[in-house]
Amino acid sequence: MARPMSEGGGAVAFSLHRPQRGRVGNRVRTLAVLVVAAFALGALAVLGLFAESQAMQTDFLQKSLGPDAAHPFGTDWMGRDMFLRTLAGLATSIFVGVVAAGASAVIALVLGSIAALGGRRADTAVTWLVDLMMGLPHIILLILISFAIGKGFWGVTIGVAVTHWPSLARVIRAEILQCRQSDFVALAARLGQSRARIAVKHMLPHVFPQFLVGLVLLFPHAILHEAALTFLGFGLPPEAPAIGIILSESMGYLSAGMWWLALFPGLALVATVLLFDCAGSSLRRLIDPFTAQE
Repeated sequence: MARPMSEGGGAVAFSLHRPQRGRVGNRVRTLAVLVVAAFALGALAVLGLFAESQAMQTDFLQKSLGPDAAHPFGTDWMGRDMFLRTLAGLATSIFVGVVAAGASAVIALVLGSIAALGGRRADTAVTWLVDLMMGLPHIILLILISFAIGKGFWGVTIGVAVTHWPSLARVIRAEILQCRQSDFVALAARLGQSRARIAVKHMLPHVFPQFLVGLVLLFPHAILHEAALTFLGFGLPPEAPAIGIILSESMGYLSAGMWWLALFPGLALVATVLLFDCAGSSLRRLIDPFTAQE
């Protein structure tokens, strides 16, 4: 009977170690996806910056050409290379998205912290403000803010930053409230540590992973809304290389059969948004304690 027991024990040991190797493999794949997505986004931004000057060059001898080996995305009615214009537009969108998402995440961190640590009145005020912002029509609020500031780069950036913080603020508020009720915070208070020290030493590291994930997941929303505002004429100026401007200008040429003017820039915008979403989802799987071991 010893041999079957050893075989059974070996099967048990194998079944216990097998999921561990699977979890390690999942984490490696998730980390690889995160690195590839971040590298692709960085490459798009750098290539777009270098291509900005060439994207504005016109050549009327090469106008309205379909996709070919020399011009993968074709050319527009002024002979501008659509591949270079798309790269430059993506770089602009990524830059606007980074600035707007960063500012919005900071607003969410400040207001979420005030709601959780400032007492009942502060919590009520911030909660009311969050409900108000989430109850207003999003795109209309973006248009009003951008138009009031004067449109352009700062108009669209401030508009996106001011309107995208409520969801992350709720998450940060909930995380801080949960952290306040934990045993290690209560023990730190009994040991005589000040509120400021507890907030910096214990609460900030607890909230930072959720803040980082929320920041990354704000990028695709910021990029899409920047493109939407620019497409409607309330965002970046017409001379700026931006995906929204490219798509807006291409609408007048679709009836002439120049389908490539809208198809390839639109697909590039969707791919960029999916890269940001993929990076944010992968980062959440790596940082979130509920999914880090899956």
